[in-house]
Amino acid sequence: MEMKVLCDIIAEVLNVDPKEISPNMTFTGDLGADSLDVYQIVLKLEDTFDIHLTNEKVTKVSTVEEAVALIKRERGN
Repeated sequence: MEMKVLCDIIAEVLNVDPKEISPNMTFTGDLGADSLDVYQIVLKLEDTFDIHLTNEKVTKVSTVEEAVALIKRERGN
């Protein structure tokens, strides 16, 4: 579930097809996100999953798969 929701959020913020997003893609390199895009994605994730993501945790994430793992950890899954 986390992967689909994350892909939908990424697609909305970056205006890309969610079906084209794969777990090993990087936010800045492969998806072309800048710091504002990443910030928007983080805010939407926090609202959607009712979690709080610190800057320290977010800066350690570079791929979609790492973001899914972070969401799962923060949700206690």
